[in-house]
Amino acid sequence: MVVVGSHPSDISTIVRVRGLLDFRFQLDSSDELHIHKVLSKTFENLRSQVKSDSCVFAVCDSPVFIWPNKGVCAAPEEVTPDTPCEDLHQWIKTDEQDHSGKRSAKKKSRRASAVNVINLCLVMEVTGTGPLSTPILRTAIQKSHFVSTSLPMDCVVCTSSSNSIKDVCKHLLEEMIQQLHESEKVVLQHMKGTMLLVPEPLHFLLPEPKGLVTVVYPAGVPDSQLEMQRKELHQQLELPEDRPYFRRANTYHFPNEAYKDGYLRNPHLVLTHPVLDNGKVYLVQGTYSYHHYMQDRMDDNGWGCAYRSLQTICSWFQQQGYVEQSVPTHKEIQQALVNIGDKQTSFVGSQQWIGSIEVQAVLNQLLGVTSKIMFVSQGSELVAKGRKLANHFLTEGTPVMIGGGVLAHTILGVAWSETTGQIRYLILDPHYTGAEDLQVITDKGWCGWKGADFWDQNSYYNLCLPQRPKVI
Repeated sequence: MVVVGSHPSDISTIVRVRGLLDFRFQLDSSDELHIHKVLSKTFENLRSQVKSDSCVFAVCDSPVFIWPNKGVCAAPEEVTPDTPCEDLHQWIKTDEQDHSGKRSAKKKSRRASAVNVINLCLVMEVTGTGPLSTPILRTAIQKSHFVSTSLPMDCVVCTSSSNSIKDVCKHLLEEMIQQLHESEKVVLQHMKGTMLLVPEPLHFLLPEPKGLVTVVYPAGVPDSQLEMQRKELHQQLELPEDRPYFRRANTYHFPNEAYKDGYLRNPHLVLTHPVLDNGKVYLVQGTYSYHHYMQDRMDDNGWGCAYRSLQTICSWFQQQGYVEQSVPTHKEIQQALVNIGDKQTSFVGSQQWIGSIEVQAVLNQLLGVTSKIMFVSQGSELVAKGRKLANHFLTEGTPVMIGGGVLAHTILGVAWSETTGQIRYLILDPHYTGAEDLQVITDKGWCGWKGADFWDQNSYYNLCLPQRPKVI
């Protein structure tokens, strides 16, 4: 497991190449030294293939093919080595385009990322250009092991849209060769007898200025057995050793790929920050799912807002790699409160509300996560909590659940001015009952910046501030 690429994060285009290479070899002996030599020779042959004229990049969903080792030859002929990589978009078919040819213009829509992704497929030409020769067959009788599997390749280059195809292909080839070297190390390191573990390349987005890096893991080895390797990565990249940057749950989600579970992630990213005199913005760190009324075929309209806020918080801890448990259902939340003696058995399956204290208890019971509770005797006092909330998002970065009266919300950040005391709250509202429509959710304020008048000035509020576990 080794970092094989590091790129700046302030980029506009990600070019990604994926494919499978035929990984085949024959073992005539179970001797460890012999196996190592055969494996090394096999990887050497794969690197030669990547460097050969038969290596081809096919631009996904388009008629474009690029031969990176033939002077960056491409087809159709309109695509040249000096063509800016952003021009490839006009050849890529999309849902809003028919099959008649190039797309005239991109469909504009609101989304949480301004990064474009160009997907390439790695293929190998099987026909040669040289003279044909008569095949010669030889037979030999011997006992040996023949191994045949597929080696996954997944390389990325972060670049400016104006960079040429020639430059991007050069960097991609370098990344592929480096990834094959690191894959070889992983295979040899985790080999047990004649049993081999397939290398698994994964991408992780680190805090600025480090950006996107690629790590090769041995597939099938759980995160719990890779702690020492993660520590080495943290030391190598000078990262703090109390946050799990390299667990599989932290794998970078490319902006052009949909989440299979159907939940929206980080809807706040499309919002414009409020401007305050000498103000700063402090936001939730990482990824969370938006949980709200009526999801999961569960009619909790009118009573489940705190449950939904708790689910959003649990999703944050799951997607940051702190826990492996799935987001709890309403009944699982209720059962957890019964198990710790906070509620009677009849509470399970009911439509009873919960508040910040119960959210704190469930986080501790189900996830082992501790929380701080902030008490506010009336809503008008929340304006004085700017420093504490700003410090929470700066140090912990977790979503905050706030409950008052019969309502619960999730606070994702604050805009706060230390000099004037002005404050705005970034609110994720669990009372939304509609579909997962980012445009509606942000335009209608279900996720949006709110002023101090958003709170009932005379009601008391309790805030649950989850704390990060100190793990790697």
